[in-house]
Amino acid sequence: MNTYRLQFLKIVLISFFTVSFFSCKTQQTYTSYLFSYFTGNSGNEEAIRYALSSDGYNYYALNGNQPVIDSKDISSTGGVRDPHILRGADGKTFYMVVTDMVSAKGWSSNRAMVLMKSSDLINWTSTVVNIPQSYPEEFGDVVRVWAPQTIYDDKTNQYMIYWSMLGEKGPDIIYYAYANKDFTGLATTPKQLFYSPTNSACIDGDIIYKDGKYNLFFKNESHGGGIRKAVSDKLTEGYVQQDGFYDQTDAAVEGSGIFKLIDSDEYILMYDMYTSGTYQFTKSSDLEHFTVVDDNISMNFHPRHGTVIRITDHEKEVLLNQWGTLDKSAFVSFNGEGIRQNNVDINDADGTIYIPVFLGTDISNLDLKIETIPWVKVLTTGPQDFSSGAVHYTIETAGKQKTYKVSVHEDNNPVLNGFYADPEIIYSEKTKKYYIYPTSDGFNGWSGTYFKTFSSPDLVNWTDEGVILDLKKDVSWADRHAWAPCAIEKKVNGEYKYFYYFTAAQKIGVAVSDNPEGPFVDSGQPIIGEKPEGINRGQEIDPDIFTDPVSGKSYLYWGNGYMGVVELNDDMVSVKPNSFKRLNPGGTFREGTEVFYRNGTYYFLWSEDDTRSPNYRVRYATADSPLGPLNIPDNNLILEKRPEKGIYGTGHNSVIQTPETDIWHIVYHRFNRPKGITMGDAAGFNREVCIDKLEFNEDGSIKPVEPTISGITSMD
Repeated sequence: MNTYRLQFLKIVLISFFTVSFFSCKTQQTYTSYLFSYFTGNSGNEEAIRYALSSDGYNYYALNGNQPVIDSKDISSTGGVRDPHILRGADGKTFYMVVTDMVSAKGWSSNRAMVLMKSSDLINWTSTVVNIPQSYPEEFGDVVRVWAPQTIYDDKTNQYMIYWSMLGEKGPDIIYYAYANKDFTGLATTPKQLFYSPTNSACIDGDIIYKDGKYNLFFKNESHGGGIRKAVSDKLTEGYVQQDGFYDQTDAAVEGSGIFKLIDSDEYILMYDMYTSGTYQFTKSSDLEHFTVVDDNISMNFHPRHGTVIRITDHEKEVLLNQWGTLDKSAFVSFNGEGIRQNNVDINDADGTIYIPVFLGTDISNLDLKIETIPWVKVLTTGPQDFSSGAVHYTIETAGKQKTYKVSVHEDNNPVLNGFYADPEIIYSEKTKKYYIYPTSDGFNGWSGTYFKTFSSPDLVNWTDEGVILDLKKDVSWADRHAWAPCAIEKKVNGEYKYFYYFTAAQKIGVAVSDNPEGPFVDSGQPIIGEKPEGINRGQEIDPDIFTDPVSGKSYLYWGNGYMGVVELNDDMVSVKPNSFKRLNPGGTFREGTEVFYRNGTYYFLWSEDDTRSPNYRVRYATADSPLGPLNIPDNNLILEKRPEKGIYGTGHNSVIQTPETDIWHIVYHRFNRPKGITMGDAAGFNREVCIDKLEFNEDGSIKPVEPTISGITSMD
């Protein structure tokens, strides 16, 4: 009996220590978050990238936001999208699945996904799974295989992969199959996991288990699109679609991903607002009610459709040793007084940092207040004297150091702090100040909806006067695409009035104010609301207002793809009937007409090429009348890029004369310097306003303008 009891106790103790041992091996202490994502639709943007966060809200790219895996090595198309990363049930193996796709070949061009496996988050094995080739009888007509994800099924001890597919005749449906033991292929034939006939399509599924229920978040393509949810108590069947939408925006969304915060009962539901160029984060404790937490979110990159997992300190250190690079991506901001944040130029090739500051900044005692990504430390701190030249700054991470030569410069281009474009400038006799009326820029796809103005006594120092017209509040006939305004000061019955012409929803409106800084009151309808007779191309945008000093008549010019003009009535808010005329500036005209008068000559300036192009530039013609005909000089290019200065996309200008002088300046926009040239099409809506001198030859021809970084420091 004693022998039996001793043997029993031995078995219990062995079992206890065995269970405890394996529990300790698989139990992890998570301290950080790993975000796997891709960034866009071209080149190496369709590749897997990593970012780290210590709190689940603020993310910083690893490897300088460059791919951590070469898409050509793992895919059949040369590109991958929608990475989903999962920690395995053993706690130490990682699984990733991605869409095998290059979007340039079309949205119904891919047939495969890639299955990947790793033990260290760095080295991955991979296999391409082509659905029509693998299952020609069941799925031979499949034209796209999108956004695969993986979840562990603890009832079958298998990894279940689920994704959306589109056949030739049906909508996108979410299917599933189990992976084989090695995670190199599918062990079962795909079956339908979820589809609701109330949705035109179901894509981008993401499953999370909570309180005995599997919650399947997905994007539906009907009723305007959005994130919906279906719930089941079984992983592979029985999903019931819930009422309503779970995204908290009216913008288009896709690629939802949900993860649990460390040491918290709260979850983050995030999704890709792909037409807005951003991500939205929402928080919930019950997976039913979500609140937006965007104010707490920051990223030093622009992700597309990705997923987040929790990682340990050791795993973070492994990633940092591999991809914690010391380069420009290590710097988050330079917060010292007077620094032009948007224009700091970090050159890794020659190890320099160019810091532009506003005029008047004390550079002899300047603290740059450098903020870096969390794992990088700045060893040079406190105020420094930059008045005698550059100062060396050293940064450090993971035992590695790098030193930069940092110089500070008082620059005055751009003249407006922030992203603005299409600048119109006037001089007000009433206030004896200059005013710039720009497009409010920095919005994805030129989606701004309000206008501001800026004032200056001297063309050098500018004050933000705030919003003067908000389409959503002040305009009844349009609420989108607030672009390219112009303005003019007129005396009406002895009182100064200000007439403001603006683009909204590709139409031109007019608003009126008693003051140049507004507020402006819209007339209630567009002044140019449709294409003129005989015009069948282009857009009704980019107004320019000009009063002829000879005749006293006022003319409104506009056009994209054609240059049109009408005479205005004396009220300045209506068009003189039958006065439309199409002018001929030649084949280089794109948009952005600007008209001014000097010494008996009418000058017509316009922009050539697309505002998203580095080659956007300004040409001109002359005339003897505000209605033409236009005389186009052989060498009429007056403003263009300067690659050696990092200046690109110079265009859409206005011109101002200093009163009682023959001193002239040109006001124009350019790509943000220095980042714009690296931003692709997004450079065309991240622009900034500059001023440089405009000079004339003795014969009245315009000298080519030298765009500068330093800008002007006086009106001379």
